[in-house]
Amino acid sequence: MRTVLNFNRKWNFRKKCDVTEKEENINLPHTWNGIDGQDGGNDYYRGIGIYTKKFGFDELPAGDKYYLEFLGVNSCAKVTLNGQNVGEHCGGYSTWRVNITAALKKENLLTIEVDNGICDTVYPQTADFTFYGGIYRDVNIVALEDAHFDLEYYGGSGIAVSPKLSENAANVKIEAYPVGITGGEMLIFKIFDSQGLLVAIKEQPATNTEAELVINNVHLWDGIKDPYLYSAEVTLISDGRNRDTVRTKFGCRSYRVDSERGFILNGREYALHGVSRHQDYKDIGNALTDEHHRKDIELIRELGATTIRLAHYQHADYFYELCDEAGLVVWAEIPYISRHNSAATENAKSQLTELIVQNYNHPSIFFWGLSNEITMGGADDPQLIETHKVLNELAHTLDDTRLTAIACLTTCPTDAEYIKIPDVVAYNHYFGWYGGEVKMNGPWFDKFHSEHPQIPIGVSEYGCEALNWHTSSPTQGDYTEEYQSYYHEEMIKQLFTRKYIFATYVWNMFDFGADARAEGGENGQNHKGLVTFDRKYKKDAFYAYKAWLSAEPFVHICSKRYVDRTEPQTIVKVYSNQREVELFVNGKSVGKEARYDHFFYFNITNEGESHITAISGECKDESVIRKVEKPNEDYILKEQGAVLNWFDVSAPEGFLSLNDKIETILKSKEGKALFESISAKMKAKMKDGSFPAPSREMYSMLGSFSLLRFTSLVSMMDVKFDKEELLSINERLNRIPKMQ
Repeated sequence: MRTVLNFNRKWNFRKKCDVTEKEENINLPHTWNGIDGQDGGNDYYRGIGIYTKKFGFDELPAGDKYYLEFLGVNSCAKVTLNGQNVGEHCGGYSTWRVNITAALKKENLLTIEVDNGICDTVYPQTADFTFYGGIYRDVNIVALEDAHFDLEYYGGSGIAVSPKLSENAANVKIEAYPVGITGGEMLIFKIFDSQGLLVAIKEQPATNTEAELVINNVHLWDGIKDPYLYSAEVTLISDGRNRDTVRTKFGCRSYRVDSERGFILNGREYALHGVSRHQDYKDIGNALTDEHHRKDIELIRELGATTIRLAHYQHADYFYELCDEAGLVVWAEIPYISRHNSAATENAKSQLTELIVQNYNHPSIFFWGLSNEITMGGADDPQLIETHKVLNELAHTLDDTRLTAIACLTTCPTDAEYIKIPDVVAYNHYFGWYGGEVKMNGPWFDKFHSEHPQIPIGVSEYGCEALNWHTSSPTQGDYTEEYQSYYHEEMIKQLFTRKYIFATYVWNMFDFGADARAEGGENGQNHKGLVTFDRKYKKDAFYAYKAWLSAEPFVHICSKRYVDRTEPQTIVKVYSNQREVELFVNGKSVGKEARYDHFFYFNITNEGESHITAISGECKDESVIRKVEKPNEDYILKEQGAVLNWFDVSAPEGFLSLNDKIETILKSKEGKALFESISAKMKAKMKDGSFPAPSREMYSMLGSFSLLRFTSLVSMMDVKFDKEELLSINERLNRIPKMQ
């Protein structure tokens, strides 16, 4: 029989960079970047960490063979047992195992060298998130008999379940992968319903590893309303004795994506509106416990999302299980992101194989993501195109039941060859944040759809950043909670009303670690989350989505953290999924509003201290505002470590400066030439030379950015301008007349 022993406790750890450093006594999961990977500066430790553990053979369960099982180690690891190299692995997000049987002794010393340093042959190469190092998921010892289900094939479970609907039944093909059989063994295949009752059974010789069982009157896995799960079990029997058993849950459903009608689940249109998720927490990094995963699912379910994009890598198997149980439609992907490198193609293939083999049985997964924003260096690289063809074919070979997808960089031409490779295409667009205007989003997709009516199109990323900054006059780039809520109101109206868009994903559900970032007044994080990094505060935009997606009755007053206001008349905004909301100020009604778009606006007099109550049926929410004479400085963005602020920049009247928008600079011939020369310098500054050349799409997207803010943003791509360079550019701009 198989026995699994958790091996998380009593490890020692030190960084290899300092041989004099005292070892820490730790338990797993563990990362060494929980703090320095989130504090900014892009200087977190990327190198080798050494984990050691002593154990006696008598501490292990009985078995003929022993495997060390790692559920997640970032990113390359070398395993040594008693001085013998027993295994290595590269790829920081998947399960992998090593056979340690031959190296075991009575007393054992286990050493794991983990390296999250820069490596040309492993993805991700570069990306806008922290590559936390460590053994950040569970480690187990698996004890087995000689005859057992295979543990060595790309970290898989040893069985694959493929249900196919036929009228009111499901034909369920179960493939088992026994090893070490000598003849005479039997396989018993069973299916149980969600209550544990036996639905179907079949017994056959272990040399026949594939069985087909029938579920009559099948209960469908039907999204968030009814995510019904069956269980499959396969037992290996020899001489009447159970040698090994493997179990997995699965679901029965049908689906397709229609380029006009969107996503179709079990024969009906099923709108996919949801979020993306990174797997880290504040001060913890990626070393999450099951409790952290459950908290994330609870918040996503509260939002009312029907889908989730698990970016930009393989997430914990436990989280996919939670998605199965919640009925969320999942886009799962590999970290082939931002920068193509042919030296890492084999690793991309390996990570895709692991992702599919390990997660094949999860009914929540519908899309295998091949890449994300991979065309930062251009979309016409023949090797990049060939790699996508190889990955696309590999995915379909391993799994012909699911669709392949890519997430395109916003500037990628819509006629690029590579977007025609996968089954579905989505774009990452930030019009209204990274340049452009919010109103550009819907029309962009209309244009794409009219030009490529046969290609299913989705929105794989959109969002904007918000911290605890506040204003009554929100503007693009101010990092206020008020602008973020306005932005998402507009995005909801544009994206949710276009049925042909097969899926939409907010970037991001949660703020996350990105140590290279230095913006918004809190360095080291991406603040586009609908919920803060510590999961303690739901930003107003969270409730905008809850109003559209959740059936749970509620009412929410926005801008609760924005108490002190100077204007004599102010807007109180309310989100609710109820038809009508009434607002009270100091106990007196100021009116009712009925809205179909779920966003309610009340213009009230701001004098003294006002206690505000919003009521709809049984739902109620309260807040306070206060009239002040001067703006509260605590609400105004304060940048940390900025090379230049806008008030450091000057210009003669009628001439350009760094504070002017790029679209204004481009109106003059001299301004356009200067911007193109700056772009060339950016390309030269990039370590890999992958900064894109200026294009029509780029100009359109960046137009509403000031040039100063743009140079700040590209610092996240290692394109840094010092103060002297920026002042020199400003001096050149000061000589160019501003065109009207």
